[in-house]
Amino acid sequence: MSRFTRRAFLGTTALAVTGLAACSTENPLILPTDPLVGRTETARGGTGRVRSATLTAITGQVDLGGPVVDTWTYDGVAPGREIRVTAGDLIEARLVNRLPVETSIHWHGLALRNDMDGVPGLTQARIKPGEEFTYRFVAPTPGTYWFHPHTGTQLDRGLYAPLIVEDPREPGGYDAEWTVVLDDWIDGAGTTPDQVLAALRRGGGHSMHGMGGRTAGGDVTYPHYLLNGRVAGAPMTFTAEPGQRVRIRFVNVGSDTAFRVALGGHRMTVTHTDGFPVIPVDTDVLLIGMGERYDVLITLSDGVFPLVAQAEGKEGAAFALARTGTGAAPPPSIRPDELRRRPVGYPELKAAEPLPARRPDVTHRLALTGGMMDYRWGINGRAGDHSDRSRVRSGQRVRVEFVNTTMMWHPMHVHGHTFQQEGGPRKDTVIVPAGRIVACEFDADNPGQWMIHCHNTYHAEAGMTTVLGYESSS
Repeated sequence: MSRFTRRAFLGTTALAVTGLAACSTENPLILPTDPLVGRTETARGGTGRVRSATLTAITGQVDLGGPVVDTWTYDGVAPGREIRVTAGDLIEARLVNRLPVETSIHWHGLALRNDMDGVPGLTQARIKPGEEFTYRFVAPTPGTYWFHPHTGTQLDRGLYAPLIVEDPREPGGYDAEWTVVLDDWIDGAGTTPDQVLAALRRGGGHSMHGMGGRTAGGDVTYPHYLLNGRVAGAPMTFTAEPGQRVRIRFVNVGSDTAFRVALGGHRMTVTHTDGFPVIPVDTDVLLIGMGERYDVLITLSDGVFPLVAQAEGKEGAAFALARTGTGAAPPPSIRPDELRRRPVGYPELKAAEPLPARRPDVTHRLALTGGMMDYRWGINGRAGDHSDRSRVRSGQRVRVEFVNTTMMWHPMHVHGHTFQQEGGPRKDTVIVPAGRIVACEFDADNPGQWMIHCHNTYHAEAGMTTVLGYESSS
C-alpha cells in the first residue's frame, strides 16, 4: 500500500449497506425518502413558477455535420435542447424512456433535493424501457449546469444538454450569450461506448481506437471532437457586431477528454466556475476538465475568428467561428497562438462569494486508486463499493481531501453540493493531478445520500465511485 493510500484510510468508517437499507451500529442514514429531504426543499422557497419539459430518450441517427451516426439522444438531437429557468423556479422534467435499457437523469452541479438526483440504486429506482419518470425540484442557485444519465456508459452517447439557471439580480454587462458544449464522440463511429469499455478491460487500457496520453490525454482516442454537436469540418458560426461583449458559457460534457480552449486574437475574462462567480481574471486560454463549466466575457473584434478546443494530450480539436464582419473563415486546422500560453489555474481563481472561515468538523481522505494494467479503478482501494460511506451530519463543515495515488489525473465530482478549494474558487468538479492532493470544503446543508466519483465515464464505470452519506444526529 502506498504512502498516499495508507494516509487516505484515516478517518473512514465501515458500514454494511444493501441498496438503500442500512444495518449498522452507527446512527441511521438519512435516505432519499426521509421527510427531512422534503422539508429541506420546502425551506428553499422559490418563485412559484413551474417550468415544464419533456425529454424522450430514443435511439436513432444524428448528423454531426457530415458523419451520420447511430446513437442515443434526447428527442433526436445532440446536444439536447437547452433548459433555461430562473433561480427559484420549479423544474418539472418528464423523462420518457424509449431506449432498449434502463436510464435516468442526473442534474449536474445543482444542489437539488436528494430524491431527484438521478442515481439509480442510490437515490431513485431504475427507469426501465417503456417507463417514464418526472423530476420535480427547485433550481436553487443560478449558474451554468447540464444534465446527463447516470447509468453505465450512456453519457458517452448523445444523452446530454445544458441547463442554464439565470440570476434576476445579476447586473449583466454583456450584449449576447453563447452556450458552447464540448464533447468527444465515438458512438456509432464503428463502435459503441460499451464496446470501448470492454476493450479497455480486456486490453489493460488499450481501447480499440488506441490510447491517449497517460496523464492528460485520457484512455480513449476519439474519431471526432464536437462543438455544439458539429465536427470541425462543419462548424457552427456565432454572429455578432464588432465591439459587442459576449458571455460564453463553456460546458465540457466529454467522457475522456479535457479541452484547451481559446478564441483566436482575443483574451477572456473568467467570471464563473461551475456556476459560481469568481473575482474576474483575464486569460488567453482555459483548460476545462470533464464535467467542468466556465463562464467568460469577451469583447469581439472586427472580423472572423476561430474558437478552438484542442483535445488535451490528443490529436484533434473541436472548432467554431465567431463572425463580426466580412472576410474569409480560418480553416479548422488553425491553432491560435493563445493555445500555447499558460491556462489560468485554480489558485488564480478566487471565489467572489467565499465560504465563511470555519474549522472543519469532519475530514474524509479519499484515495484515488487503481491503474491501467487491469483497468480497475477505485476509491480507498475499493472498486465501486458503496458500503464504506463517508458519513457527515447536517450543519457540519466537511473537508474532503482527494489523494491521487495513480499515474493519471481525475476530474472528481461531488453531487448535491458546491465546495470551495483552499483559497480558490467554488466548484462541484475539480481536476486532481497525478500524485497530488486536492482539498475542498463545503457545509453539509443538503441531506441525503450523494455520489462522489471521477467524471471520466470509463473510470467511474470501472469503479472510481463512492458515497457521501448523511446520518441522523441522534
